[in-house]
Amino acid sequence: MHPRRPCAALLAVSALLVAGCGSSAGSSSSGGTSTKPDGLEGDITVSAASSLTEAFDELGAAFHAAHPNATVRATYDSSTVLSSQIIEGAPADLFASADEANMAALTAKDLVAGKPEDFARNKLVIVTKPGNPEGITTLADLAGAGVVSLCGKDVPCGMFAQQVLDKAHVTIDEGSITRGQNAKATLTAVTEGDAVAGIVYVTDARAAGAKVDAVPIPGNVNVIATYPIAVLKGARDASVAQAFEDYVLSAAGQATLKEFGFLARR
Repeated sequence: MHPRRPCAALLAVSALLVAGCGSSAGSSSSGGTSTKPDGLEGDITVSAASSLTEAFDELGAAFHAAHPNATVRATYDSSTVLSSQIIEGAPADLFASADEANMAALTAKDLVAGKPEDFARNKLVIVTKPGNPEGITTLADLAGAGVVSLCGKDVPCGMFAQQVLDKAHVTIDEGSITRGQNAKATLTAVTEGDAVAGIVYVTDARAAGAKVDAVPIPGNVNVIATYPIAVLKGARDASVAQAFEDYVLSAAGQATLKEFGFLARR
């Protein structure tokens, strides 16, 4: 199976929220939110794990509503791809990773300003076609179910999925696996019918809604992913980047992450 390679999503915080790749998240005038300029002004790019797409769209819109002169653009992909791009010189002001290893890679290259902060956690789940036609109830069922969608071996969701399978003593023949570049691509293989099931983050399954059924993975074999965030050295506007990080870590930001299915940070 060939890996699915979705377009990278560049989402600009503007006045409207438009669904799809290249869509934009924007401020809302409802609820009495003030759009009076507050002095915070700048334009930043956040490189964020694809599993953060919906939550960071929402966070970006709320941040822009509070700071109308501050623009947050988010580029979503696997943390491995994004960290490699940053190391190679791709412009970014803030990095939000789905694992600690990719943040550590940037820290080792002296590309992180200050200390990364853990802001959320996530865990894995099995997803199936709606109605679960193959009757998958356990990880062991994946071994003979047909084509199974997993993330690439070198990206966080793929490595976590392998840890889960190893802990459960389940082996899936590589010939029955289709691999996605990131969690969203892995999920898409199931929603579009290219795979009968997959292993993704709980938040991705939740975002898919009725397009998939979710089968829980027992806690004794599941893996908890820790998500760190950090302002990068050379940020175009470090004050805006830090303000957005602070918002993600705030009570309001944490409440939004919880709404999208993320576990609380430690």
